[in-house]
Amino acid sequence: MAGEAVAVKFMNPKLRFQAINVQAAALWGVAAGTTAIWIVQPFGWLKKTFFEKAEPEGK
Repeated sequence: MAGEAVAVKFMNPKLRFQAINVQAAALWGVAAGTTAIWIVQPFGWLKKTFFEKAEPEGK
């Protein structure tokens, strides 16, 4: 771990991870996930799978 910190210290500042780049990547990930859920809209499947109780097969 300590060796990695030293390696990052000697890197060119343009090549290091910048906080704004990490934040932007996280924001794009949230946007992509939200868009995928909006397009698929699996709310009926989620309700049926997790919230409704299955009826016994014997009846």
